Amino acid sequence: MAKLGLAVTEAIITEYGKEEVLRRLSDPFWFQSFGAVMGMDWHSSGITTSVMGALKRAINPHAKELGIYICGGKGKFSTETPAELLRLADSTGLNGTELVRCSKLSAKVDNTAIQDGFQLYTHNFIVSDTGQWTVIQQGMAPHNKTARRYHWHSDTVRSFVEEPHTGICGVNQGAILNLTAAEASCTRSGIVQITADDPHQLIRNFQRLILPSHHEVHAEDVNLKRLGAVLWLAHEQHPENFEELLLLQGVGPRTLQSLTLVSEVIHGTPSRFKDPARFSFAHGGKDGHPFPVPTKVYDETISVLQTAVHNARLDHTDKTAAIKKLHEIAARAEKDFVPNANFDALIQKERDEAWKYGGRTVFGKAKPPKNDQLSLF
Repeated sequence: MAKLGLAVTEAIITEYGKEEVLRRLSDPFWFQSFGAVMGMDWHSSGITTSVMGALKRAINPHAKELGIYICGGKGKFSTETPAELLRLADSTGLNGTELVRCSKLSAKVDNTAIQDGFQLYTHNFIVSDTGQWTVIQQGMAPHNKTARRYHWHSDTVRSFVEEPHTGICGVNQGAILNLTAAEASCTRSGIVQITADDPHQLIRNFQRLILPSHHEVHAEDVNLKRLGAVLWLAHEQHPENFEELLLLQGVGPRTLQSLTLVSEVIHGTPSRFKDPARFSFAHGGKDGHPFPVPTKVYDETISVLQTAVHNARLDHTDKTAAIKKLHEIAARAEKDFVPNANFDALIQKERDEAWKYGGRTVFGKAKPPKNDQLSLF
């Protein structure tokens, strides 16, 4: 996960700049899609801690080169954020006092000003060497063990106490206390109860990412036209059919499928991330849903991305352009694509073939189906 996270981050910086990485991380739909591409459970609260932990391990050793630093983490690591920011300020000249203030205020707002029953247990503060920042933090509801994630971006924060978020992700909890609502401006010194009678007023400017309780990926969780176009490009076409993709010749169909979804994570527009479950078809999930993580494909995806970023630094951008074209061609194909009813069969095929690609879950290695086992001897 750390290697793929670094490769995607470098690709975004190469193409769009480091500030775009902060903006993407502040988008809850993009973040969920990114986590799915990395092989995490597509709907799990574990995406937050795992993705941010992997990014911190991967990016911080290259922080000076990339211009991005990740502070904080889960549990006790979240409390180390102020010290990390002050050390960062000493080495970069950033205003450490102000950054610490922003970190503490964002945590205080989500723990106190928004009283929704979730207690913060993870706090990540991502900052660029220009002083822009993004906050990703998550709270847990002790009574039912569900999680809620809060996203912030310095570019959109006009006030820490009035509508400061770029997104809040979680299931509707009914009536809550929300002192950051614009409607509470006149009574922010007191406690204002915002009822659930009008949820649109409560979170009028919030993006809501509400994930289902089931672990499996169902057809209704996915935009089938978009997924179908990706599969069509990867498995029914060949790079030589598209002049833009000739430099990707030699990449197998299964890796092309993953690269197309990764291409969208790097280059796609915000409207493309409304169905994060679709991105689990890049590298599966660690729990086996929708299928085991194909480690060989995962490694090949990382290798292709790393090569493209390396070439781009040498001003050889052909392969980078080819990867970008992947999602553009798939998007064009959607217009005329009619999905069939083979969604469950697709998942079963991926599971049956997972062993060929080094399929792994937290439960162990994927094994061939019985009929394949017999044919091996």
